[in-house]
Amino acid sequence: MIVKTHFAYLTLITTLASCVILTTSFSSYTNLSHTLNYTALGFKATPPLPTSKQLSNNQTNGNATNEYTFVRKWGSSGTGDGQFKNLADVALDSSNNVFVTDFSNNRVQKFDSNGKFITKWGSNGTGDGQFYLPEGLAVDSSENVYVTDSNNDRVQKFDSNGKFITKWGSTGTGDGQFDDPYNIAVDSSGNVYVTNYNNDIIQKFDSNGKFITKWWLPGTGGVEYSKGLAVDSYGNVYVVDPNLSSIEKFSGDGKFITKWGGSNGHGNGQFMSPTGVSLDSSGNVYVTDSNNDRVQKFDSNGKFITKWGSTGTGDGQFKGPYNIAVNSSGNVYVTDSGNSRIQVFAPSNNTSR
Repeated sequence: MIVKTHFAYLTLITTLASCVILTTSFSSYTNLSHTLNYTALGFKATPPLPTSKQLSNNQTNGNATNEYTFVRKWGSSGTGDGQFKNLADVALDSSNNVFVTDFSNNRVQKFDSNGKFITKWGSNGTGDGQFYLPEGLAVDSSENVYVTDSNNDRVQKFDSNGKFITKWGSTGTGDGQFDDPYNIAVDSSGNVYVTNYNNDIIQKFDSNGKFITKWWLPGTGGVEYSKGLAVDSYGNVYVVDPNLSSIEKFSGDGKFITKWGGSNGHGNGQFMSPTGVSLDSSGNVYVTDSNNDRVQKFDSNGKFITKWGSTGTGDGQFKGPYNIAVNSSGNVYVTDSGNSRIQVFAPSNNTSR
């Protein structure tokens, strides 16, 4: 029996003034359960973060204050339309339709920008259009949807309504093979990038799955366990390493450019198990800082800009925010996994919500 360990066990030990020590199991799964334990993220001994109603830490970039306002939310725990069991990834098309990988329900759900359910597809299995725990999600300029079908070790491609187009991948370490494909991103030329969780390789394909190149993450940027993945308008690739609490930046052919973070903590630019990453049209980088229950925003070189979020169930609060997407207006969509919902935020000066 093959056993896959997704993030093994992340042991978070935080000593407070009261000397309370809490060990948190972040998530684990085998080929039978393979279930993200997001609920555990809500039980942490961490100092309180600023209240989410404010959604701002008055951090400035130049003379502009970067504040974000809660706009809307939708979702609850379950198997019905608009319900979720372990939210994984989120992606947007050019019309701001929202696509979500509903991990433990083995499906993709599609919503309009206000959270109105449109359609869904997928079921548990190995056939075309079926999934065994879908994780990563990306949408290209033609509105095609790419999904990393993690325990089937493949990528599946659909049109925007869920019609199956093609697939590629098998289990292994060769070109075009995967060992738990995790996240996925598409560049402006339609090239597809996929992270492998268990062998720390990024592979690059054309839009039909033809292998182009690959690079090993250790020894370049120093990534140990890759999770979140995003590509900017120049073709640079951003990778989240939750184990090293860092963000790594590469060129489109795998040349290391820079990295930031690298230390556990609650300060600006520090992380506690970062997971998701996305970029806006100006190249700013947004990271879901999962065990700090917040989002942090940086410029393209890693300079801290702002942050928002705190632990809880209220508007603008999170329990294990997992992945993130940003639309052309700068609105930010977050998979608030422990609360089984999507939350949307907008820059305070943005009227297009």
